[in-house]
Amino acid sequence: MTRSRIAGAAVFAVGAVLLGFAYHSSNAPLEQLSNTLTGRYSDYTMWYLAAGVAAVVGGGLLVAFGARK
Repeated sequence: MTRSRIAGAAVFAVGAVLLGFAYHSSNAPLEQLSNTLTGRYSDYTMWYLAAGVAAVVGGGLLVAFGARK
């Protein structure tokens, strides 16, 4: 396994953790109330979600199409 694929796997794992944080924070009672009243999640939840998706996609692409010998 090349270094780029190992880095991709690490980025993928970090992205999965960030998505877990986003999921957990979106289910908090205060966040649910905020979503009900305003129709959107807080900025922190959206940042966790956006960064998690970007890291999972980027890490997955690195693992799939990383530097080949």
